[in-house]
Amino acid sequence: MRRHRNVKIVATLGPASSTKDMIRALFDTGADVFRLNMSHGSHDDHRARYDAIRAVEAETGRPIAVLADLQGPKLRVGQFTAGACDLEEGNRFRFDLDTAPGDSHRVQLPHPEIFAALVPGSNLLVNDGKIRLRVDECGPDFADCTVTVGGTISDRKGVNVPDVVLPLAALSDKDRADLEFACELGVDWLALSFVQRAADVDEARALARGRAAILSKIEKPAAVDAFEEILAASDGIMVARGDLGVELPIHSVPPIQKRLVRRCRSAAKPVIVATQMLESMIESPMPTRAEVSDVANAIYEGADAVMLSAESAAGAYPIEAVRTMDSVARSVEADSNYRAIIEASRQNKLHSVADAIVTAAREIAETTDIAAICAFSQSGKTVSLVARERPRVPIIALTHLESVLRRMCLTWGTHCVITPQLSRFKEAVVNATRAAREFNFADETRQVVVIAGVPFNVPGSTNIVRIAPCDERLIFASDPE
Repeated sequence: MRRHRNVKIVATLGPASSTKDMIRALFDTGADVFRLNMSHGSHDDHRARYDAIRAVEAETGRPIAVLADLQGPKLRVGQFTAGACDLEEGNRFRFDLDTAPGDSHRVQLPHPEIFAALVPGSNLLVNDGKIRLRVDECGPDFADCTVTVGGTISDRKGVNVPDVVLPLAALSDKDRADLEFACELGVDWLALSFVQRAADVDEARALARGRAAILSKIEKPAAVDAFEEILAASDGIMVARGDLGVELPIHSVPPIQKRLVRRCRSAAKPVIVATQMLESMIESPMPTRAEVSDVANAIYEGADAVMLSAESAAGAYPIEAVRTMDSVARSVEADSNYRAIIEASRQNKLHSVADAIVTAAREIAETTDIAAICAFSQSGKTVSLVARERPRVPIIALTHLESVLRRMCLTWGTHCVITPQLSRFKEAVVNATRAAREFNFADETRQVVVIAGVPFNVPGSTNIVRIAPCDERLIFASDPE
């Protein structure tokens, strides 16, 4: 069994990591969640990877979460007569709906929704922000611009529009087909791209029909502005720093990241910090010191998970990338400053019986000799509340629902265990202590805190906390019923 680590590692699968043996190696090295990037590969490719993940899950006897990341609408320019041209600072340039090949003066932008939203003074960014243009005049089928940052513009380069909320749905026709495919496949989480408003999340949730949890990617300024509403509508959040860094001043991204991570923790919803975390390891077996610091900072901030993208999907060193992330996480979590930072950022606002129960459980674990907090959950909410406390002891998350079990694998500090369907609290206590012993969190001399709700199998009924010995003879002696 892998030694317990609190922060989770999300590894993206791709050409470099498609075989069952490689996926097993990534899992054994430390990956907790596997991401299927729907922007690349066919449905058959993703089905084969999903089947390989489930085969590894069966081999190891450990639940694994699968996250399908939807592409979102892609905004791109048309094509050029020569394939590319140079734009110089100060020059005028037009975007329009004309399908004729472009030149140094104009090019097609086949998105009337953009023209409908633009106003003079808006900025258009091309090729990940390498080229920037300011809109001087615009109409329903054109935008006349001044080049503010020049460069080479070429066929089908992406366009970002940071200053306005675009009248575009987060789900394209491709996304809708991919969402249905992913849900039928059995993925646990859906990552939603191009989120601008809570209504985008509501639309995806209606299509998912409870078959997968919804994780909103925060990658646009509009999503930052509407974050509270988006967070309330979502089951989890991904801070996608790549596009944020294109559409916002790059220096503003770190404080935004910190703020979003803290708000997610306060709301007891898992948050992934993603994009270019160990980018150099696509080609190098060693990361840069700056990348290591970036991963460490996300963990110090309290993120539930950190993510590898191309590093594990297409890089030359996928196993080394996971091993590096695992080593950084363990080093940070062993640092006394980590506990001080995490505990200083804890918010002690109690609004419900469940809040009070999990706070009590954490305080008991920190003041007595407790090996673990064992939380039973019908929906995953109780476990998320325990994780919000960031306790010093492991969290054993228990449920009889396989779908809930896998989703909880994304949550900070959780060791997820399937149980039979239970009907009595004493059965829960016995199953909790058995799990603690089986997975080497405790022996018979130790105690655990057990959290559950009575009546059983009712979401939101958390109302009991008990200190239980891990010696079953003592459990039955004190409670013979």
